[in-house]
Amino acid sequence: MRALFIVLERIHDPAGFDEYLNLVMPTLATFGGKFLVRGGRFTVVEGNWPHERVAIVEFPSRAEAEAWYASPAYQAILPLRLKSMTSSAVMVDAVD
Repeated sequence: MRALFIVLERIHDPAGFDEYLNLVMPTLATFGGKFLVRGGRFTVVEGNWPHERVAIVEFPSRAEAEAWYASPAYQAILPLRLKSMTSSAVMVDAVD
């Protein structure tokens, strides 16, 4: 079953975030990850939404998603993301 890594973001260090973006793509490829949403335009239709960006990465399976997140390559750049933004992140099983 496919898995999605969803991050709701509010960036406060654009330079640090740009550095993260330049490094994250190669970490995804090894685990079959691909962006479905990467900061595109959105419209809030219900509730309060304090986030300015949404990112959604699709993986072939939860095992690959979890292996990517725990990988040394991603763990090495994760501090850049955490330092450059306030965010919430989840992994969720996708419907096939």
